[in-house]
Amino acid sequence: MFDTVLVANRGEIAVRVIRTLRALGVRSVAVFSDADADARHVREADTAVRLGPAPAAESYLSVERLLEAAARTGAQAVHPGYGFLAENAAFARACADAGLVFIGPPADAIALMGDKIRAKETVAAAGVPVVPGGRDPELADAARELGAPVLLKPSAGGGGKGMRLVRDLTVLDDEIAAARREARASFGDDTLLVERWIDRPRHIEIQVLADGHGNVVHLGERECSLQRRHQKIIEEAPSVLLDERTRAAMGEAAVQAARSCGYRGAGTVEFIVPGGDPSSYYFMEMNTRLQVEHPVTELITGLDLVEWQLRVAAGERLAFGQDDVRLTGHAIEARLCAEDPARGFLPSGGTVLRLREPQGDGVRTDSGLSEGVEVGSLYDPMLSKVIAYGPDRATALRKLRAALADTVTLGVQTNAGFLRRLLAHPAVVAGELDTGLVEREVAGLVATDVPEEVYEAAAAVRLEALKPRAAEGWTDPFSVPSGWRLGGTPKPVVFHLRAQDPVEYVPRGSATVTDDRVSVLLDGVRHTFHRAADWLGRDGDAWHVRDHDPVAAALSGAGHAGADSLTAPMPGTVTVVKVAVGDEVAAGQSLLVVEAMKMEHVISAPHAGTVAELDVKPGTTVAMDQVLAVITPLEDEPPVEDES
Repeated sequence: MFDTVLVANRGEIAVRVIRTLRALGVRSVAVFSDADADARHVREADTAVRLGPAPAAESYLSVERLLEAAARTGAQAVHPGYGFLAENAAFARACADAGLVFIGPPADAIALMGDKIRAKETVAAAGVPVVPGGRDPELADAARELGAPVLLKPSAGGGGKGMRLVRDLTVLDDEIAAARREARASFGDDTLLVERWIDRPRHIEIQVLADGHGNVVHLGERECSLQRRHQKIIEEAPSVLLDERTRAAMGEAAVQAARSCGYRGAGTVEFIVPGGDPSSYYFMEMNTRLQVEHPVTELITGLDLVEWQLRVAAGERLAFGQDDVRLTGHAIEARLCAEDPARGFLPSGGTVLRLREPQGDGVRTDSGLSEGVEVGSLYDPMLSKVIAYGPDRATALRKLRAALADTVTLGVQTNAGFLRRLLAHPAVVAGELDTGLVEREVAGLVATDVPEEVYEAAAAVRLEALKPRAAEGWTDPFSVPSGWRLGGTPKPVVFHLRAQDPVEYVPRGSATVTDDRVSVLLDGVRHTFHRAADWLGRDGDAWHVRDHDPVAAALSGAGHAGADSLTAPMPGTVTVVKVAVGDEVAAGQSLLVVEAMKMEHVISAPHAGTVAELDVKPGTTVAMDQVLAVITPLEDEPPVEDES
């Protein structure tokens, strides 16, 4: 076993790997960008190395700096986590050339399976069924030959980045261009492939583990069908869809796929499965790394997958065979992301002001968060994972819903409340899943209205702050927010607040306010919230209730009278600007692209008009709601007079 391992990653996966290193008595080395100087993974490692002054988003991609950090700290091996360089064959080769053990598969296996086109050809030759499709450079022709709907996918990476479902082939060229941009930004390679889309499919993957002595086993399946924008949000093991016969057949297919590329270490073979016929499964891709959802497999098998990655990389044989693998109980994982469901799941950000992460009694939280940490727009939006285990699926679901309700991340808007409601959806409870379920049901799972008790609690916090602190002697009645006035009936206290739309709110209940909680009694019902600054949280949902000055708001909008302002829907970076001041634009025309957390958002013209102002250019960093451009509506042309 190694003495020292460098963890070439950040966030929750870096913390997760460090935890196993500590349990094995192995010294851990963290690396960090300037943006992560105070991050949790930096504090938890035995030592940490700054990666230099490169832009924060690029620091973790610098092979030269990572190898230098390993040399400076005496590391013998490198664990890449997932994301960044985890599936980069050049990085694996560079580690080997530097005398370091790369804790992952051989570079050739990464290169082969990282190229989805070659991967499909290789596993098909090994007898594994694959989805019909095509590839560059005949991508568009192949898509039209397959017929809509088709799925565009980057050849160089996964995680939903750059994937586009195209149901209307008249917009195929635009979708291909957008997919190429996202693929290039995420993986440095814009090569695409296209596959036939299977409506209402289920996404089931098989965990494999291989040593360097020819032993390959599978550890059962994970169901990953609950997705948004082709990204997994809920994963569970085992799947309710598979019987023992199908599980064994898919597991053997996954083992053959791993053998076909000379695999070593932990990996995942992903399949698309028609829900009505689970025996008809198709290979999609192989992820040559640890998966985000690996904890659910750990909980039902009792195996620490990071530990076995380390042991295999150190040359050990697997200590068990296929017949020794037992799947016991049920585990479900929810991905907690920095995104705002009420704003179309756009990326969010901010400083973590209050943090509570459940642990124990069948609940596990893998997290890279700590109070005071700034969540910016440079990295992937996933913050943590909440995992629940039980003897059966119903128990695991119940525990996970309770754990999400108990999760507090004030200061950064997250999807915790949305996930809790999703896990209570009748189809989810019944196990009737498919990859389109979330998109079909999303409207009923997003809390768009702000409950009255939220405003009541926000008003109570403000009333508490306005109370005089000096209890001795005479108190000026005008200093107390009671509505008292000389010689007249008390006037109701009015607060101008804004959580979504501005409201005027008059408190009408009673409240108890502490430093971290506020409890209000409204119409005979007690409501209790976590609080931090202007944030309130309950059952996984959170509201940022700010003071609203209607006069200032009216004045700030006066400069754009008669025009429409286009604002940034999220904090991020402008990557594309397609217009200039003075250009005439059509309603719905794409004008700008803002990127945050590796996600693109297109800003379109709300109506036909003229670009009156343009305040950004490619590379401009913008805040949420910052004005990007102003489009003056076209004036109606006067009717042409008939001179006859």
